[in-house]
Amino acid sequence: MSNEIYEKLEICRKSILQKTNFKPEVAVILGSGLGEYASKIKIEQIIPYTEIEGFPVSTVVGHKGQFVFGYVKEVPVVIMQGRVHYYEGYPVTDVVLPVRLMGMLGAKKLILTNASGGINTGFHPGDLMLITDQIMSGIPNPLIGANVEELGTRFPDMSEAYSERMQQIIKKEAQKLGIPLKEGVYLQLTGPSYETPAEIRMYRTCGADAVGMSTACETIAARHMGIEVCGISCITNLAAGMTSQHLNHQEVQQTADRVAEQFQELLTAIITHI
Repeated sequence: MSNEIYEKLEICRKSILQKTNFKPEVAVILGSGLGEYASKIKIEQIIPYTEIEGFPVSTVVGHKGQFVFGYVKEVPVVIMQGRVHYYEGYPVTDVVLPVRLMGMLGAKKLILTNASGGINTGFHPGDLMLITDQIMSGIPNPLIGANVEELGTRFPDMSEAYSERMQQIIKKEAQKLGIPLKEGVYLQLTGPSYETPAEIRMYRTCGADAVGMSTACETIAARHMGIEVCGISCITNLAAGMTSQHLNHQEVQQTADRVAEQFQELLTAIITHI
């Protein structure tokens, strides 16, 4: 099993290296509403996922599906425009393949962004939440099976899944920019259906502040490789049962678009200071 996973990664890595020898220091995954950020950096190379042999391709409408290599000021970065989700039917090892691949290309730091539903009663649509910890429910751990020794240890420590050092930098930069920043625990579920009101009440009791369909499994894969991770979630709506409104993807997209400029400003500050 481990050989199959690593061999697939090597095929993807070699496919990319045929197109660019760019070595990133920071990897970024752009969530809903942030996709245009990649067009604002100094671009060196764009590689569509469809041009990478063996690479899983996102089926979500609105996700461009490409790696963008370039510079944010002086920092070499690789940016994912469009991520793969477990609900699309891929095995979890394919869902985390992009994160592992960016690490194999040289990235030592990972910034994860996403759109999520607020569970914390003090949250409002448009809030940005610094992810301080995570819960994963219903998603298989991406490390199940024979350990891929080339990537990391069998039993990686997750007591600091999200780097405390990076969290302090993010809070400092948000304060300098005058951007309000909530903090909380992010919960990843499988999707694609939204949660029921009863499920939301249960997860609030369990300590979750926001819920989404990505990110936590990516964090596990990154930490397994020793990559330093931070995450910011855009609260695009309040979760089921918290208002009388029915949930829909259009609302999520509209809220994400509304706060995109502020989110992008913070993202640039983070990249240049971590």
